[in-house]
Amino acid sequence: MRSGRLILSLYVAVIASCAWAMETVDTSQGVIAPSFHSLQVVFAGSEMGEPVIDLHNPADRVVISFDELSDDRRYMRYSLVHCDALWQPEGLVDSEFLDSFNEGTVEDYDYSQATIVHYVHYTITLPNEQVRITQPGNYLVKVYDESDPEETLLQARFYVSDNTVGIKADVTTRTDIDTNLAHQQLGLTVDTRYLNPEDPFNDLKVVVTQNGRPDTETVIVSPQRLGSREVIYEHLRPLIFPAGNEYRRFETVSTNYPGMGVERIERDAPVYNMMLYADDPRASKDYLFDRTQHGRYLVRSSDVSDSSTEADYVMTNFTLAMPPLAGYDIFIDGDLTDRRFSPSSRMVYNEASGAYEQSLLLKQGSYNYQYLAVPSGSLKGETGPVEGNKYQTVNEYTVKVYHRPKGTRFDRLVGYGVVSSE
Repeated sequence: MRSGRLILSLYVAVIASCAWAMETVDTSQGVIAPSFHSLQVVFAGSEMGEPVIDLHNPADRVVISFDELSDDRRYMRYSLVHCDALWQPEGLVDSEFLDSFNEGTVEDYDYSQATIVHYVHYTITLPNEQVRITQPGNYLVKVYDESDPEETLLQARFYVSDNTVGIKADVTTRTDIDTNLAHQQLGLTVDTRYLNPEDPFNDLKVVVTQNGRPDTETVIVSPQRLGSREVIYEHLRPLIFPAGNEYRRFETVSTNYPGMGVERIERDAPVYNMMLYADDPRASKDYLFDRTQHGRYLVRSSDVSDSSTEADYVMTNFTLAMPPLAGYDIFIDGDLTDRRFSPSSRMVYNEASGAYEQSLLLKQGSYNYQYLAVPSGSLKGETGPVEGNKYQTVNEYTVKVYHRPKGTRFDRLVGYGVVSSE
């Protein structure tokens, strides 16, 4: 009887352990503490460059910048987490991916100058003397107060690739489900001559993302066919994406006059209010080309010399004039909301005005955004209900190739590429 209870206890423990292992960890990029704003992660030397560095190029760096609305500096540290192709921690020992201790100090900071909203601007540049990276893959940076290491203030993503494979990609509007209508389809060829994977059908993963939106991410685990030195991904349903529409734009580069997309400026205490022109749904409208940055933004003030510390924070007011959309929540999408479906990015319907409304405290700059309709209970946004799906839309697709041979402990990023539908 006792042995039976022991077996039952072990069974329950194993089940609990498996359930814990299947739980996903929130590794999405974004600020967590409400006092932090304007998180950006870019390739060093490029204001909007993809945050990916070549493992074998010692000059490559990524730059993580952010502000805290405060009068005083906060003493912070950061650590790195090596993640798999799906951005889940792999549980590696620090020495397996670093030639250093896994902790750095946030030492680069500056106070805001002559701004209504006071803030401290911080910068982390990686890799550096404190944190030296030895392996390719997905990296999550967790920033925390040095007095409370268990409480993450913000987290940022970047990539390290060893560029062992070449990636060739093309985008067509003649898809397997429609032609020149509402979708775009990718075809991918991965040149593996320098990788020579033993089992391309099981050892490789291809991850594709549209316009930097995590909710569009699709994972291909098996190719369509093999060539002599190539792995080919064609005519695969997961590589067909809704075409969406060009991002909307506005500029809050000056507090002296309304910029593009700004109807008026209200100088109410304690901050300036930028009242954007009311937006309308575009689903039933004809396509109109507009060259955008696919949801990115650039901090910029035309009235100062150094926007990183002299640009002010302004309350930016969004209005989407349309009836309530049953069964959906409407969210503002773009880097300005960290691409998160959160309470701060969710539009609230105002019965009195007959429109969706939301306000965001944003640093002065040039911004891209769009409205996504998210079905109740879903984690995936749809462009169709508000923005529409226009096959002519210029979209940007990021392609990442990971290699994990049998018996190894982590996903190696062996190739990274970006292709435009233009």
